[in-house]
Amino acid sequence: MTRIGILCFFIGWIMCSSCTDQANMGYVPVSGEGKIYYEEKGEGEPLILLHGHSLDTRMWDLQFDEFARHYRTIRMDFRGYGRSSKQTETFQFTHLDDLLAVMDYLKIEKAHIVGLSMGAFVAGDMVAMAPHRMLSCVMASGGIRSVQGPSAPMGAEESARRDKEIAELEAKGIDVYKREWLEALISDGGSRREEMREPLWQMINDWDAWQPLHKEVRMFWAREAWKRLEETCPSVPTLMLRGDAKGEGKPYSPKELKYLPNGTALLLPDCGHMMNMEQPETFNRAVLKFLDGIK
Repeated sequence: MTRIGILCFFIGWIMCSSCTDQANMGYVPVSGEGKIYYEEKGEGEPLILLHGHSLDTRMWDLQFDEFARHYRTIRMDFRGYGRSSKQTETFQFTHLDDLLAVMDYLKIEKAHIVGLSMGAFVAGDMVAMAPHRMLSCVMASGGIRSVQGPSAPMGAEESARRDKEIAELEAKGIDVYKREWLEALISDGGSRREEMREPLWQMINDWDAWQPLHKEVRMFWAREAWKRLEETCPSVPTLMLRGDAKGEGKPYSPKELKYLPNGTALLLPDCGHMMNMEQPETFNRAVLKFLDGIK
């Protein structure tokens, strides 16, 4: 083979290899004529990453490729975020229902679910309401919410309170709100917190901030999930993570673990709320070790 032939062979091989490394992307139809954007990469047992409020799939940039080396890894934008459909004040849905629709569309019977912050709220809803669809559950920087669920409509008092909050936010200005929100996410971090500033701001700046400016429907099962959890005590292997930026090592005993017999809690050092972005190596190692332990 000539030198040109060898060169062409290797260029073709490199291009082919890069193609196989690319993520599959697409949209899943969900209720209310909505659509959920997702990306998928890797092979093996399914693992789904659930992002936090004001953020999107990019939040998992430091996990996506790493987890895809071991699992069929999916990350998605919740309805109202990223490239997924917008929310409205009138159409009732839950993030859990959308997640289950994504799983059905991708022919996933059960998956490992990893959620952080708002994503942990949804993971908590799932371990209570649909544990039969889970291989395991990781809740980082959050758990099941203690607010009203979909069965409780918004009353006049709550509606008036939201009107006031929205008016105050509009007076303040959404740009000011976004900057304050960014600082709140960074401020509780550890020694590497400033490394998150730019990637966090890119997502927050792109976010349309619809949620704080509108009256959302009940998107989390919340108190209804708590009731179901207490009644059923599901056996799903569960890991709950919290950052320990100050190194205080205070006991971490989340209430959820009282009703999760195969659950455990872990403090991650030198990080705060956005632990996966601040200390990705530590976060990835903790999650993968947990998953390895339940195989």
